[in-house]
Amino acid sequence: MRILVVGTGGREHALCWAIAASPLCDALFCAPGNPGIAEEATCVPVAATDLDGILALCGRERIDFVVVGPEAPLVAGLVDRLEAAGIPAFGPSAAAALLEGSKGFTKDLCAKYGIPTAAYGRFRDAEAAKDFVRRRGVPIVIKADGLAAGKGVTVAMTLDDALSAIDAAMVAGRFGSAGAEIVVEEFLTGEEASFFALVDGKHALALASAQDHKRVGDGDTGPNTGGMGAYSPAPCLTPVLEGEVMERIIGPTVSGMAAEGRPFKGVLYAGLMLTKDGPKLIEYNVRFGDPECQVLLPRLMSDLLPALMAARDGVLDGFDLRWYPETAVCVVLAAKGYPDDPLKGTEIRGLAEAAAGDRAVKIFHAGTKRINGRLLADGGRVLNVVAWDKDVATARAKAYATVDRIDWPQGFCRRDIARRAMTRD
Repeated sequence: MRILVVGTGGREHALCWAIAASPLCDALFCAPGNPGIAEEATCVPVAATDLDGILALCGRERIDFVVVGPEAPLVAGLVDRLEAAGIPAFGPSAAAALLEGSKGFTKDLCAKYGIPTAAYGRFRDAEAAKDFVRRRGVPIVIKADGLAAGKGVTVAMTLDDALSAIDAAMVAGRFGSAGAEIVVEEFLTGEEASFFALVDGKHALALASAQDHKRVGDGDTGPNTGGMGAYSPAPCLTPVLEGEVMERIIGPTVSGMAAEGRPFKGVLYAGLMLTKDGPKLIEYNVRFGDPECQVLLPRLMSDLLPALMAARDGVLDGFDLRWYPETAVCVVLAAKGYPDDPLKGTEIRGLAEAAAGDRAVKIFHAGTKRINGRLLADGGRVLNVVAWDKDVATARAKAYATVDRIDWPQGFCRRDIARRAMTRD
């Protein structure tokens, strides 16, 4: 088969790395890709959101199957366009991608189908939102309704912080049209975890668990980011809890979306809070997490490509996947200034030497470009250093040792990735 992966980040590098290993894959393309992905696939300079360009590329290269990585083209309807043109694609339709495209839609779906989540209100008027906050009290969570690149959530610990977050989204327009409507919701306490399931419209197949680190600084301090690191499996998600998540959250969502005339196909990523009252849904993403994808795929023993095809074809019932027992740890190297104003254009050296000699280490590129042979930072989250081994302590040590061998003074990382799992062990 001739496969196209759409996207340019660390998640897409991990997807290309896994798909390239499939015996079903004869030729692999990525649009637009990055210098790391170029080692696995033929990169084509077509933006992930250029829907017409993607369709033209599929025609030129006789693409048999498309895997869409990021959320923006899914919400924009890329899968609908591909399928209408007779090109099979992995990912939800625009109608189903609203689970990520609108936090308010997801909250209303939860309310209608009894899916456990935080109490909430939806607002298009800033003063009404502020009145709701004053009545509810703090801490409280303010969320832009639409896509905001992982930066649209404020966990407000004071009233002033909450009111400022509302003004930033609705008055100052910090998130553009994504913040024209906001969701204000109850602050949940507990431990966060990420849960993934492949879905074929009717059936769901649980994948391995992971735990992300959203805050930019050690000890979960500073602003939220797209993710500063992850590890898999997440010890907090026991088999009993995973069964509860499938029964009370994933299952009702899949059946509810079908009942709403929006059958979901693709990967459903549930951000969870494990509260004293059981797991509750924080939000849904409609694609593989980033950087969670980077720790899931090294642990996948089975061929990824047939699983993605089975989800698209509606034949996941009875399908199974096998996983390696090792723990995988990902440390994100970000450019100084991230998440507000990352420093771009600085040179990165020593990648090949940093990971040399260990097959259980992989450096995924997230925001890089190559000019005149020099590898340069070209984003906020720039590199994902992933290592896997028999236990979390060994994998973590290996990942940080690799980080320390990379010559990039303008980069930084959190130094406490997976520490909670080590403490638990």
